[in-house]
Formats: sequence, C-alpha cells, structure tokens
Amino acid sequence: MTRKQRRLTLIGAGLGVLALAAGLILSALNDTIVFFRTPTEVAQKQVTPGARLRLGGLVETGSVTKAGTLTTFSITDGNATVKVAYQGILPDLFREGQGVVAEGALQPDGQFKADSVLAKHDEKYMPREVADALKQQGLWKDGAPAPGAASPSTRQPGS
Repeated sequence: MTRKQRRLTLIGAGLGVLALAAGLILSALNDTIVFFRTPTEVAQKQVTPGARLRLGGLVETGSVTKAGTLTTFSITDGNATVKVAYQGILPDLFREGQGVVAEGALQPDGQFKADSVLAKHDEKYMPREVADALKQQGLWKDGAPAPGAASPSTRQPGS
C-alpha cells in the first residue's frame, strides 16, 4: 500500500468514527427534546398520546382541585382547554388565572399528566412561549413588558 493510500484509509476511518459518534449523540438527544404547545395546538394537531411536550397557558379559573398531593387543573389559551393532573408540590406562585408551563405527556384519555409545573416569576414575567401564544390569541395586555424581561426590582445589584 502506498503512502497516499494509507493516508486516505486513515482519513476515511476517522470520518467514519466521527459520523458514528455524531449519530449516537443525535440519537441520545432525540429522547430529551421537548416541544412547547398551547392547548389550541394540542386540540388541532392531535398530539399522539405518550409524546413528551410542554403545555403552556393560563390556569383556568375555578378548575383547581386538590386531593393530597394530586392536583388537577385546566390550562387554557382562550380557545381550547386541556385538563392537567400533577402529583407533587406546586410552586408557591401557582394560582388560578396565572401563566404556567407544565411538562409531561398526553394520556390516551386526553388528560395531560405533568411531571413538573413552572409558575410565572412575578406580575411582569411570563415564559416567552406562553406570552407569544397569548399575543397571537389577543390575550396579552398592552403595556406589559417584553416576555422574559426582568423588572427593575428583580435585577441583581451591579448589573
């Protein structure tokens, strides 16, 4: 084998190993990707049961019921509503009419089983995806700060 052939063989083997490593990394990351959806998107797109996703919107007034650590509530975006079941302790800022993002999976019966629930930080903050969806629905209040922007009272000294 000539020197040129050995070099090309080595380069080809290196590229093959690199391609295999990239494929394994992408395959592992595929399991951790979670898409954001609004209740309207869940209703329209018929999300397959068991698919992991983030569901965001407002907690519907009068929908919260608690039985021990099991809490059920509805998330709405003004057009559609999805019932959510969450087993665990909710964030202190969780309440009716507030913005939330729940991460979990849609059950075959149409109920969303949440693994985690995130509540908005204060009256001036809402997750960007939720705020964008509410703006599209016309539910975002005018004069509200940009989604995700920190209010002056929440900034750290020296920043």
